[in-house]
Amino acid sequence: MTGQLTGGLKPDMIIPFKIDKEAAKNALSNYLKGKFLLPKSFKDEHRIDEIKGVYVPFWLFDADANIRYRATRVRSWRSGDYRYTETSHYLIVRDGSIEFEKVPVDGSEKMPDELSEAIEPYNYSGCVNFNTAYLAGYMADKYDVSAEQSRSRANERIRNSIQQEFRNTVMGYATVIPEKTDIRLKHGKIRYALLPVWMLNTTYKGKVYRFAMNGQTGKFVGNLPADMGKFWGLFASVAAAVTVLAFIIQALV
Repeated sequence: MTGQLTGGLKPDMIIPFKIDKEAAKNALSNYLKGKFLLPKSFKDEHRIDEIKGVYVPFWLFDADANIRYRATRVRSWRSGDYRYTETSHYLIVRDGSIEFEKVPVDGSEKMPDELSEAIEPYNYSGCVNFNTAYLAGYMADKYDVSAEQSRSRANERIRNSIQQEFRNTVMGYATVIPEKTDIRLKHGKIRYALLPVWMLNTTYKGKVYRFAMNGQTGKFVGNLPADMGKFWGLFASVAAAVTVLAFIIQALV
């Protein structure tokens, strides 16, 4: 693999693994604890089919942005037999900029986006210049999704973040609607990095369940089966409690 990570495919930086394989195995056991709807047999019967440490290729984008809103304030009052409603319309401009550094988008088709994004964030202070010595004992993948192909995903992630951040500064209005969002990805500020991920697969009743763990921070995610008997039992209990509460409220009224 080191021969495939040269020239234009050579990463700019890498975050070395901080979590070892044994810790990844233990993380799965800890992840299963306290899951009420998890079938008991899953804990007893599941087995780890595969566990591997992988350096996943990521594109890191820098960007800045500004946004403009349309907003309204509504005032109502009654006079005689009539109720009046006055709606005032405002154009709100938030023309500052928010700078984003190292917004990650994974560059591998084999790595599901929902897993790669769920194990974020990474601590980029742990980034070091790429050196093939860090690959010893781990798998590494070269990107098969280009930076240009990843740009739209980076744009989407940045847009969602800035809308929330700018929206938090607009208060005292009845409605606030984004009218224009201007996002400018800075040219020359796209970096190629390898980030550490532990991938685990386990089989239960013929179905494969996938898990991922951030190889730097230890954040663990994955999908689990649900015991539908427990689910419907819980649902029935909640429904019964709500029904009793409704009767009590009705009696009091």
